Amino acid sequence: MTPPIVDWAQESVLVTGGRGFLGRHVVAALKKLRPRSLWAPTHVQLDLLVRRRVERFLQKHRPGVVFHLAADVGGIGANVAHGGRFAYANLVMGAELLEACRKSGVRRVVVASTTCTYPADAPVPLRVADWWDGYPARETAPYGLAKKMLFVLGEGFRREHGLSSSHVILANLYGEGDHFDEKDAHVIPALIRRFVEAKSSGAKEVICWGTGGPTREFLYVSDAAQGLVLAAEKDEGLDPLNLGSGEEITIRDLAAMIAAAVRYTGMVRFDPTRPDGQMRRCLESSAARALGFAPSVTLRAGIARTVRWMEKLLRREVP
Repeated sequence: MTPPIVDWAQESVLVTGGRGFLGRHVVAALKKLRPRSLWAPTHVQLDLLVRRRVERFLQKHRPGVVFHLAADVGGIGANVAHGGRFAYANLVMGAELLEACRKSGVRRVVVASTTCTYPADAPVPLRVADWWDGYPARETAPYGLAKKMLFVLGEGFRREHGLSSSHVILANLYGEGDHFDEKDAHVIPALIRRFVEAKSSGAKEVICWGTGGPTREFLYVSDAAQGLVLAAEKDEGLDPLNLGSGEEITIRDLAAMIAAAVRYTGMVRFDPTRPDGQMRRCLESSAARALGFAPSVTLRAGIARTVRWMEKLLRREVP
């Protein structure tokens, strides 16, 4: 099913989660395309857990293209502690939105998804062909399965009602604007904060979770935003679309890279009693490359930018 042609100048666009980390970058990318109207409501303006509010918003504003980026998400610790909340919130938000899109005649939906949808033992790099061949990693399965179910729902609505949707599986995102509180932060902002604070306090060592052996792929947030816009324009949506940078790195080497960027000279130690998560996670992204996706920010350059942003922000927190 070929995606409908997107003439941004004629489109009314809704971005859920448009005030969040990824959402702000997607909104910025869309503004450059000058859509007819662009909506990025707050949670108060559009509570995706309440059906009547979702339906009322879409009936009032009649968007033709919807980017679903809103999510209840966090790092491994948050996933372990709040699996029930993550499963419920992400499933219900996405389901209510897709149902409202179907009813209100939305032409195109792009859903941001996650590598947590892949089986825990899937071969690496992760290929869409292996997506259904097992259960996700236990630590993040509630979140991953909720997101996976949105593909099932979108596929059903495509077959039954002709709703055109794409589900974009993103590598781990990072960059300016990320949140970095200790309980919920993902690995890069959490590590940057630890190293910045350790340098500031003169701490002789920084302790990191796990063994340091697992590998991850990271995608700079502005590159992810460009990829999502590209998916709206070109992806047929018959399968999930992997979107990654192509750079795989161990957490140990990542920590060393961040320590160097922060100019921290103390010891880095890993705590193997803390969970590692999946041992490898890297996407096979040839389908996105075939659409024209080309990341512009390397991991080293992106970390340097993110460190500079976070150092300025943390200095403002000091009274």
